[in-house]
Amino acid sequence: MFGKKKNSDTTNFWVSYADLMAGLLFVFILLIGAIVVKSIVLKSNLSSKEKSLLDTKLRLNKKDKVLNSTKSLLSLKEDEIERLKDLLLKQKSKISNLSNKLVILQTDISDLNETIGKKDDEIKKYKGNILILSNQLVDANHSMKLKDEQMVALLNKLNDKETRYERLVSDLQKTRKRIKSLTGIKIKVIAALKEALGDKVTIDKSGVLRLSSKVLFDKGKAVLKDEAKDNLKDIFSKYIKALVDNDEIRKYLDKIVIEGHTDSDGTYLYNLELSQKRAYSVMNFLTSLDFAKKYDLKSLVMASGRSYLDPIKVNGIEDKEASRRIEIKFLLKNSEAMSEIERILQDE
Repeated sequence: MFGKKKNSDTTNFWVSYADLMAGLLFVFILLIGAIVVKSIVLKSNLSSKEKSLLDTKLRLNKKDKVLNSTKSLLSLKEDEIERLKDLLLKQKSKISNLSNKLVILQTDISDLNETIGKKDDEIKKYKGNILILSNQLVDANHSMKLKDEQMVALLNKLNDKETRYERLVSDLQKTRKRIKSLTGIKIKVIAALKEALGDKVTIDKSGVLRLSSKVLFDKGKAVLKDEAKDNLKDIFSKYIKALVDNDEIRKYLDKIVIEGHTDSDGTYLYNLELSQKRAYSVMNFLTSLDFAKKYDLKSLVMASGRSYLDPIKVNGIEDKEASRRIEIKFLLKNSEAMSEIERILQDE
């Protein structure tokens, strides 16, 4: 009896265990189903949210485009505002200038009104004076008759003076011809110099002989180079001979000038001293020559330094090498007066 009871308990245990496992399985199945359902719901919600997010992005892109367009319009408006501000400032400046001019005009009008008032007073005085002048005019008419008689006499005298003036003009024309003949001497002198010097040595249209300082002196020095002395002697002797051998020229010759010139490098005083020393060096050498003593050139020759006051320019720019030079020129008696006469004759 005891064994039957034990088998019955065992059977009940397995039944209970089976029920329990079935319950657990059912719960597990329910749990799995819940998870699946929840997963489907979550996926559905996620898809919906992704679609919503995509729509939001599209709306944001549209808004960005609208915003960019608005910014461009705003930039244009700002440029327009700046332009309007500039115009406004200019208008304000013009208004200010006009206001100032208006104040000046008002002042001028006030002064003009004051002047008009003074002129009115003067006119009243003039009207009174006119009456007096009218009376004086009557007396003047009487005097004019006497003056007419005197005028006839003066016209007769004027006719005599015009006759004398015509004679003076005739004499002046003759004098001008004599002056032109005198001024032609300089042209003859230059022609004689060119013939004597030939093609090897050139002189300018004023008869000036130019010698390069580079040939005559070392840089910054005033002592003649030995190799330059013979050439200088030959050129100068021909130049002088053309001037003093011709009696028609010699009687008009006043001075022979030796001028030293420098370029613009350095100070004025330094160049003045250098140009003077070089001119004196050339003069001392030339006056020591035998032919100079023969023609007594010491009484004719003079030296002068010009520093950089008379540069040689090419196209408006100083030619420094050409500016460093010695010039030998002649002066005729009354040459300044003759030059002025030539200028006057050319003007006429």
